[in-house]
Amino acid sequence: MPINRIAFGTPREASHPDALRAALAEFISMLIFVFAGSGSGMAFNKLTDNASTTPSGLVAAALAHAFALFVAVSVGANISGGHVNPAVTFGALMGGNITLLRSILYWIAQLLGSVVACLLLKFATGGLETPAFGLSSGVGAWNALVFEIVMTFGLVYTVYATAVDPKKGNLGIIAPIAIGFIVGANILAGGAFDGASMNPAVSFGPAVVSWTWTNHWVYWLGPFIGAAIAALVYDNIFIGSGGHEPLPTTDF
Repeated sequence: MPINRIAFGTPREASHPDALRAALAEFISMLIFVFAGSGSGMAFNKLTDNASTTPSGLVAAALAHAFALFVAVSVGANISGGHVNPAVTFGALMGGNITLLRSILYWIAQLLGSVVACLLLKFATGGLETPAFGLSSGVGAWNALVFEIVMTFGLVYTVYATAVDPKKGNLGIIAPIAIGFIVGANILAGGAFDGASMNPAVSFGPAVVSWTWTNHWVYWLGPFIGAAIAALVYDNIFIGSGGHEPLPTTDF
């Protein structure tokens, strides 16, 4: 990937009304996503008296996250591009589809949205714990790192194929549901091992509210590596130098 595709942006961009509206959209979309996704896990724990996760619980988590992400991406798509994930934003940055300054705004908004969602969940449930992501028995940090890299690669590759690629045509209409589906499928694959985050913000909110940071680095490093690989592969092999529009562009 040519380095000139990564743009820093101008200082005034950070305070431009469009950029601030886009950041607010990311905050709201992330709040919607985390409230529904983490809330479904808390509801399962309440119904089962904090019993061990069952296959039905894993399916419920996958469905809740798939549905919520479909909605969160859809409602933000026309304003911010509907990233709803710092790793997706990082992948967009690697492909020259968003400036660094706007990426930073998105990252702040996404992290705040996740924290606020978890605080609201804790209050609304009468103080129930918002469980942080963690590794299952027998799963090491490096095992989980590989899971997060591969799962996030699949997610960001899907984003590029259905939403970023200028040749996508009518395929862009189904981008939100395709993105939701790959997240739901990855949860079915990796949820029993490391929780299947694929999203540093989704891991960050529960970690802050529960103040649990064990192996938290896995849920940042893995998604960012997976996102970077997916962006580099798709951008260089399938889009190429002739497929880019001038910056800034974030509508995906």
